[in-house]
Amino acid sequence: MSEHVKQIARDAGIVGGATLLSRVLGFFRDVIVAYVLGAGPAADAFYVAYRLPNTLRRLFAEGSMTMAFVPVFSRLRGEEGDEAAFTMTRSALVWLLMILGVVSVLAIVFARPLTMLIAPGFANNPDQMEMTVHLVRIVFPYIIQISVVALCMGALNSMGHFLTPALATSELNTFIIAGAGVAWLFGLDVPTALAWSVILGGFGQIYLQVPTLRRFGFRWFGPWSLKDAGVVRMGRLMLPTVFGAAIYQLNIVVGTLLASFLAAGSISALYYADRLVQFPLGVFGVAVGTVALPSLSRLAATREDGEFTRTLNASLRLTLFICLPATAGLMALAVPLVDVLFGRGAFTPEAAQATSQALVAYCVGLPAFACVRPLVSAFYALHDTRTPVRAGVISVAANIGLAAALMFPMAHTGLALATSLSSWLNVWLLWRALRTHLGDWARMGRGVALSAALSLLIGLGAWLTPVGKYAALAMIAFWAVAYLLLASLLRVEEAKLLTGFVWRRIARRKKAA
Repeated sequence: MSEHVKQIARDAGIVGGATLLSRVLGFFRDVIVAYVLGAGPAADAFYVAYRLPNTLRRLFAEGSMTMAFVPVFSRLRGEEGDEAAFTMTRSALVWLLMILGVVSVLAIVFARPLTMLIAPGFANNPDQMEMTVHLVRIVFPYIIQISVVALCMGALNSMGHFLTPALATSELNTFIIAGAGVAWLFGLDVPTALAWSVILGGFGQIYLQVPTLRRFGFRWFGPWSLKDAGVVRMGRLMLPTVFGAAIYQLNIVVGTLLASFLAAGSISALYYADRLVQFPLGVFGVAVGTVALPSLSRLAATREDGEFTRTLNASLRLTLFICLPATAGLMALAVPLVDVLFGRGAFTPEAAQATSQALVAYCVGLPAFACVRPLVSAFYALHDTRTPVRAGVISVAANIGLAAALMFPMAHTGLALATSLSSWLNVWLLWRALRTHLGDWARMGRGVALSAALSLLIGLGAWLTPVGKYAALAMIAFWAVAYLLLASLLRVEEAKLLTGFVWRRIARRKKAA
């Protein structure tokens, strides 16, 4: 196994651990918000307003901008040194503040038509429409803050540091939890308090990055230029990647739009289900894609095609090794999981049932959601930004068609299923298109087949075990260990890689103690 693959596994473990903390806080946040808001009109209004900057965050900041920034920064740093890369970073910041400042002002002024665009069904409820417009005006400028955070993340990741950027979301979750608690204790308007908490959390995320950047020698005050050559290259890469990097998020937006025509609470059910899917997706699926991009970019720059192909294959196998059992477990435990996490306060049994159904439908596409990021990273490392866009256009078109066909017979569950199926189509298109660059590149091997078989067994075991809902969730750790042990006994390479990494970390800590 190459050193690049081992480094990706180590870095993915760091990002995954930090993201795990963030996801735990995120679940606690969602439990609190579900308790005080439930899954009714007020919750729908907040989630529609929050989804606007949040979708732009994944589409623009953490999606296209990071994908375009990392290859350019890595090449500049390798060819011209740190200072040229830092100048490019400062120049990119100036452009971001100018462009997103204008966009945010326009969004605040035209908040009503923007809300009509994302949730046209709210027009039938004037009070809900007014509430959503009010929240959009508060929360939309978060896109400026998170774009700055994403710029910091790209620079730190390119220099081999992944921990601090991965912890940034924990900062946001902490502020939202505090805001919900303060609003509930003092009888404030909860949706408004949550919206302002997002803005405060954005400032917290920025300040979290600053000390680490300084340790690498970066300062925000220094040379910059609106005509910086690196920013020009980054801009050329970004134009198509704005669409191609976040097809999943665009499909979620389509689902939100169509769900606004369904029964009240449909948007919230889709949101909570998506949050549960994001747990394994963020903890390891996205983590692998995040740490793979800098490695793939360096290998593409030095034209090491053979190592590039091996690293990409290993990244995908590692992703599937984690996501396949997570998919089986989430599907098997959907009902008790939703009931335990959210089933209290204003969150009714009907809302729990609706969320569980959406969760199962999203799980159909969980492995596809996770594989898209490494595949797209490969194209951007190769400076091919057109192919992901073409695949994305087809995927979104398929999602719209499937959603329109499934939303009435299956309600919101049909919208979630449409997202899953269209994401599998996107993976297949990207997989096939990579042959243009790499030839017959895919090498999944016996490990993926064994992982799929073991995941099926683990999922059936979790589903058929006759225990209560709390005991069922408590046994998740048992099923995870059983999966890892069985995979190790069957000599699955990814299991050996992960267990070796864990044992080395434990040994180092014992030695240090």
